[in-house]
Order: sequence, then C-alpha cells, then structure tokens
Amino acid sequence: MMESTAVDGHESTGNTLHISGVSQSFSERHVLDDLGFSVRPGRVTGLLGPNGAGKTTLMRVLFGVIEPDAGTISWNGQPVDASARRNWGYMPQERGLYTEMRVLDHLVWLARLHGIDKAVAKGHAEGLLAELGLGDRARDRIRDLSGGMAQRVQLAAAMVHQPEFLVLDEPFSGLDPTAVQFLSRVITDHVAAGRSLLFSSHQLDLVEDLCETIVMINHGKVVMAGELAALRSASTERYLQVDAELAPEDILPTDGDIVTVAASVTRVRLAPGTDAGEVLDRIRTRHHLHSFAVDQPRLSEMFLAALSSDQEATH
Repeated sequence: MMESTAVDGHESTGNTLHISGVSQSFSERHVLDDLGFSVRPGRVTGLLGPNGAGKTTLMRVLFGVIEPDAGTISWNGQPVDASARRNWGYMPQERGLYTEMRVLDHLVWLARLHGIDKAVAKGHAEGLLAELGLGDRARDRIRDLSGGMAQRVQLAAAMVHQPEFLVLDEPFSGLDPTAVQFLSRVITDHVAAGRSLLFSSHQLDLVEDLCETIVMINHGKVVMAGELAALRSASTERYLQVDAELAPEDILPTDGDIVTVAASVTRVRLAPGTDAGEVLDRIRTRHHLHSFAVDQPRLSEMFLAALSSDQEATH
C-alpha cells in the first residue's frame, strides 16, 4: 500500500475524524477489514474504490446506521456519539427530499431539527440557495424542480446547519457542467472555513481537480492513501503524452505500452528505465508533433494500478 503520513497524522484533533481498525462483516463476507484513515480539516478528502469496495457501508458506520464489529471512530479526539453527529452533514447517493414541500421551507425545517433558531435557519437557507443558483426557486415545490436543481437542494439540505464535517456520496452524479461548477465552489468554500469534508465519487477527473488528499479502498481495505501530489511524485511510473493518434507499431515493445488514444492525444506508459527522448525521436519519424510532455501518472492511472496490485496480492 502507498501511504502518506499526512492522512493519518495527528497534528491537530480539531475537526478531525479518525477511523481505526474498523471491520464489518455480513454473514461470512468481510465488507470492511481493519480499515483506518483520518480526515483532516481544511482540505478535501476523496474516498475512492470500485463498486463493492465498502464505501457505502463505511458511511453507514460513520453515521451510526450500522454498529461495526470492531474498531473505533473518533471526532476531535473523542469517541463519536449522537451529539458529535448532530454537527455533521450527509448527502447520500440515494436522494431523499419531501417533494411536496417548498424548497426554503424544507431547508428551514431541516435546520430546525438540528437545533438552529428559525430566523438563523432561514438566513442560512437563503444564503445557500443563492450560492447554488437557486435563489429564485425558494418558493417552488421540490417536485417542480429539474433533477439537477433537486440535487443542489439535496446538497443545501446537508449543509444548512453549517456542519463541521460534511460527507457527500457521489455528489456529482447526473449534474450538468454548470451545476458541477456550483458544487465544486461550495465544497472548496466549506473546507476553506476550516471544516472537514469527505466525498465519494467515480468521476476521477473531478476528484483529481478538487482533492488534496485521497483514500482508496478495495475489498474493505485501504490500498492507497495520502496527499495526491505526493503520491503522484512518489510513483515510479512515467507517461509520454503526444498530440498524435499513435498505433501499436509506432513504438517498440521495449518502450512501454499505449494506454489511451483520444481526441488526437496519446499517452504511452514508459517501461522502467526507458529514455523518453529516444521514444519521442522514434515517434517523430512517423508523426509531426506540435506538443509533447513527460508526465506523472493521473489519478485514474494510479487507481487502476492500485487495484491491479491489490488483485495480484489477494491471489
């Protein structure tokens, strides 16, 4: 497993979630297996993993829906309890809003359930709706909103009580680019205020743009964790990217292998010890290039490599 101490460090306990040795089984299937990592304030932490890795089960454990078979979860250095969770927010993958309620009324009602004064709750709700581009839809019934708008309201519902810790499960699913931009800004503003955030997503390009820290799990175990920049730098893999559509015969078997060809751009995973300049010279004998770069692995490439290594280790 590749890991950076920045994820599991304990420099500060304020607004820090720490998961240690959490295990959960259903019948004889181990869904979470001695899982451990931390989510620190002031940064966006991405939770990654294939379907069935244990991400949703972990979120249910975090919010007390499931009691784990083993392990501990602490918040600010203390065991998590109902009082701590009251200051958390959760946007589940399966959305759940009362469609007959009006948008503003729904948000105020939810904030009141968290003990927020009605006038303060209204102010929080109106501010969030304006930030999410829904200020003019406050009096609409939720049933009359488009899917993307309803999803923004779902995010507002998770944030209206200004939680110290926010968990988002596949928040970008089904959103158009404008909505993604709104949501991304809300996420970065949340952590900029010194709060903590964990979000799960299969859209790795968005994760790579937003996350400073990642935790990747597979079969209920952490297989890679740490600062994304440090993990990329520590990787021994290098990629040559050129603005041409290469064919297999354009490179030698000893050069490496072509991993992607799209929109007139090709990425070649270089074999260990390969001279990138020599590979580039050979490509230039066949193609006229305008641009090229030797690059570190992308998050999607690291993701696939980590899963492949874990698969080999379990067989």
